[in-house]
Amino acid sequence: MTEPDNKPAHVENMLLLRKEDFDELLDRAAQRGAERCLAHLGLENGSAARDIRELRDLLEAWRDARRTAWQTVVKVVTTGILAALLVGAAIKLKLMGGSQ
Repeated sequence: MTEPDNKPAHVENMLLLRKEDFDELLDRAAQRGAERCLAHLGLENGSAARDIRELRDLLEAWRDARRTAWQTVVKVVTTGILAALLVGAAIKLKLMGGSQ
């Protein structure tokens, strides 16, 4: 009987890597993938962080403007309703020179 061989079995097209080598390979692949993604989005140059910051600021300004517009609409409608109520009360109480 032959003794068991302690060498790893040779499998075609398979690399035997240490964990550190595998982690380094994954890190490089992730870095390349991120670079390709940024290049696809047109953010590959050094100003990508500034561009994204500006986009976030622009989006925040848009949200603030939209919120302010809705608040203004609510205030105008509320003021209009209160003004109509006051005019109606003045007419009812004959304070505005209505028919006597």
